[in-house]
Amino acid sequence: MAKDVLCEVNNCKYWSNGNKCTADAIYVVSHAGDRATKQEETDCKTFDPEM
Repeated sequence: MAKDVLCEVNNCKYWSNGNKCTADAIYVVSHAGDRATKQEETDCKTFDPEM
């Protein structure tokens, strides 16, 4: 398991200083079925905009 999860989306409520993700779990999905072949085919569903 990853020790640190990094994120540059600083308007997400899970973003913290140093581009650290503070979410308890990360959910990533693929737009290409069950296998992605490039980064652009994925999205982080954990993203929650900070209000």
